Amino acid sequence: MNASVKIQAGVCGFQTSARVLTEDSQNVTFEIESDCGKIRALGGVLKKRGAIDAFQEIHPEGESVLLSCARETLTGCCAGCAVPVGLFKGMQIAAGLALPQDIAIALARD
Repeated sequence: MNASVKIQAGVCGFQTSARVLTEDSQNVTFEIESDCGKIRALGGVLKKRGAIDAFQEIHPEGESVLLSCARETLTGCCAGCAVPVGLFKGMQIAAGLALPQDIAIALARD
């Protein structure tokens, strides 16, 4: 099962689309297209890293490869980017660990 993800990151205006691919419903790879150079760099890091074990990614005692790659790549103002969360959810869907349901974050200044 594969998954598609479309993410509008916010005020930066950058859009990202990704396909999360798996042949065995456990190990996933990412194909990422983005207007953002840092997200494109993250896509390159993930491609170089190879397949990621989705089951290990959600294990409570392990560190997420996906999120650690994002933390290393998305420095500065991009440290709070919503794209890694969207990729993580796409990974869960591709591996059959979650159902495909949109997520939303609403932000406002009080």
